[in-house]
Amino acid sequence: MWGLKIDIKTTDYTGFMSSIKFLDENFLLHSEEARQLYHHHAAKASIIDYHNHLSPKNIAENRQFTNLTEIWLEGDHYKWRAMRTNGIDERFCTGSASPEEKFMKWAETVPNTIRNPLYHWTHLELKRYFDVTELLDSKSAKAIYDHCNALLNKDEFKVQGLLSMMKVEVVCTTDDPTDDLHHHKAMASSTTLKMFPTFRPDKSYSFDDLVAYKTYIQKLSQASSVEINSLQSLFKALENRVDFFHAQGCHVSDHGLEILPFSKASLGEAEKLFDTALNGGTLSSEEKIGLQYIILSHLCRLYHAKGWIQQFHLGALRNNNSRMLRHLGPDTGFDSMGDFSQAQTMSRFFDLLDNSNQLAKTIIYNLNPSDNELFATMTGNFNDGSTPAKMQWGSGWWFLDQKDGMEKQMNTLSNMGLLSRFVGMVTDSRSFLSFPRHEYFRRILCNMIGEDVKRGELPNDMQHLGKMVEDICFNNAKLYFGF
Repeated sequence: MWGLKIDIKTTDYTGFMSSIKFLDENFLLHSEEARQLYHHHAAKASIIDYHNHLSPKNIAENRQFTNLTEIWLEGDHYKWRAMRTNGIDERFCTGSASPEEKFMKWAETVPNTIRNPLYHWTHLELKRYFDVTELLDSKSAKAIYDHCNALLNKDEFKVQGLLSMMKVEVVCTTDDPTDDLHHHKAMASSTTLKMFPTFRPDKSYSFDDLVAYKTYIQKLSQASSVEINSLQSLFKALENRVDFFHAQGCHVSDHGLEILPFSKASLGEAEKLFDTALNGGTLSSEEKIGLQYIILSHLCRLYHAKGWIQQFHLGALRNNNSRMLRHLGPDTGFDSMGDFSQAQTMSRFFDLLDNSNQLAKTIIYNLNPSDNELFATMTGNFNDGSTPAKMQWGSGWWFLDQKDGMEKQMNTLSNMGLLSRFVGMVTDSRSFLSFPRHEYFRRILCNMIGEDVKRGELPNDMQHLGKMVEDICFNNAKLYFGF
């Protein structure tokens, strides 16, 4: 495979050429100890990507993308946000411009992303998949675009080949309870790549738009073959879908919420509120939380009974730009961190489940870094010795899945818990070119530990530390999820 290569060097202050090159084999590895940990331990580990938003259809059908724009910019709100900030018109982000025109505008933006993680991710992805080491900008864009497009036409660059390049063993997609999972069924016999569904029931307890909610309930009724006309029938329908997902190999759920809800609402009160929601009434904010709490806590008991793992992504303030929401819809790059109060309701929610010994293995993710210590210490409240790190604080998520965010998350986890039991990184991505983010995480992890060894803050026991690195990169997730 030929590549577009340039020997990138930096000049030190004495005028001599430094041996350090951008994105070389020792990228982000600033000590011999870090390099040893990465190259001998982290780099060889396969990938379990237990949370992402990849298309099951594209995986099962082994999609072949026709151009770099399709595979790189399609649905990528990270890039769209950067392009808008760079003054690029929406036509070149989500609009009617041609694929090549959109790519050229992205290439124009890339030099301006320096010190944003997109700069690292962009060039890592070009290098790892396409053997391109030239920096992407307006001048190099055409040659890089043509080169990558030519490779994408090869069989080995179909979706499953791209996952194989990165040594991906498991992907857990994110799936609504109404999904029929036929793409997962088609992949069930695969011996090289395992694709499992993740149960994402957010729409079953989202009451902000009651017209949309009623439409969704009709869809859920069809999928479950249960006429939903009461809260108890909703429970029955959700139980039906949990059983169905479980039969297809699912044992992970996921939930995106501002906060974990808690309420003193009784089941009887919730029945009346659900009837109001279905029959065109209105719910106050407090009533919405009460009904959401009853439904979600019921689901969590189901997960525990099935031996599932539950994930909670907390703290996003979504759809801030109402004009663009009307124009483009959700998940198009107009979400941000929220500053919600998390601790009290989270504690009460978990305590409710733990009190009856119905708290499943749980991973919590925060979007606001001011909550780092809160989330790290909350997990310790509900670990019970039944399994290593039953309660996990998840990897840096969304706006925090960059070098600074990962370092802060792992440093805080080290201070408040056991880094050695951490289940590691996920892509949380819609892009099939995003898997070098695992490499990015692994290099950062190894550099942190290597720097500690270099300073004499950890013993120079490469065998023990290497095993710890391998566990965080792969083994812990394999054990925790039971893959």
